[in-house]
Amino acid sequence: MPSRREFAISLGALVLAAPFAALSQPAKIPRIGYLQPVAPQNGTSAFLEDFRQGLRDLGYVEGQNIKIETRWGEGKLERMPALAADLVRMKVDVIVAVSSPSVWAAKNATKTIPIVMPTSSDPVGDGLVASLARPGGNITGMSMMGPELSTKRLQLLKEAFPKQDRPAAVLWNPDYYGMKARFKQIQTAAPVLGMNVRSVEIRDSRELEQALGDLDRDRPDALVLLVDPLTMSQRLRIVEFAAEERLPAIYEIAEFVDAGGLMSYGPNLDTLVRRAAIYVDKILKGAKPGDLPIEQPEKFELVINLKTAKALGVAIPQSVLLQADRVIE
Repeated sequence: MPSRREFAISLGALVLAAPFAALSQPAKIPRIGYLQPVAPQNGTSAFLEDFRQGLRDLGYVEGQNIKIETRWGEGKLERMPALAADLVRMKVDVIVAVSSPSVWAAKNATKTIPIVMPTSSDPVGDGLVASLARPGGNITGMSMMGPELSTKRLQLLKEAFPKQDRPAAVLWNPDYYGMKARFKQIQTAAPVLGMNVRSVEIRDSRELEQALGDLDRDRPDALVLLVDPLTMSQRLRIVEFAAEERLPAIYEIAEFVDAGGLMSYGPNLDTLVRRAAIYVDKILKGAKPGDLPIEQPEKFELVINLKTAKALGVAIPQSVLLQADRVIE
């Protein structure tokens, strides 16, 4: 049995050793859950690389002071709830939920883990947050201003192609969150601009092919494409169809124009996703997501593909070309 003196010495040694033991413990590395509905290409996506770049710009080094846990929906929206629940079980520090299905899956999976949405069509209208200025709850991020931009796209389409006798076809997925508000805005704006629109609904690749067949038989004068994971994954097919039909089309994002589409108007998604890293950084430093205002894009880009215009046999008016931020020749 140790003497009092031996016990006191042992106790003192433990007290002195405690701070050094604490210093020797490795610092906890924050874990970010990354949730996206698409099927990744080679284990990644352009959006994920944008987000990683945003983190690097802020001094984060993956594997050293940050870790990213990726979960992919493989194009199947029904998988999103289980993937979100998996990230919650892992107790990640923040969930970055790309596109509305990811945000809703994360929202339904947790009320406590902060959720950052790099892109959201209409966060207030969709019921995700209370307001843009004071989101409340555990969700914040960026808004694409989806419904508000629909009028501008129709205006550009009308200015570029004023002679439209037949209704413009609006290709969209009604099962995707936020789409109904965007389509409703188009319906409201069209008569004011002297245009008619026709709803063409698709929910999967089979319905897309059926819809394209219908458009081939009953050709519109123009095409308006609302982007979601389905139409994004099918962009080459949609652009190919527009080229075959010599059909003027306007898209919401430049990725369709880069793939050979005619024109697009909308925010730069790469910029929005990179800015999501700023929200993550603030949250990791103690900010509450409900107190971080939801940002809206500061700039919108008109991108025109003149090579496609030539192939379609159409001329883009100079008044429209002068508004372009980027022209592909």
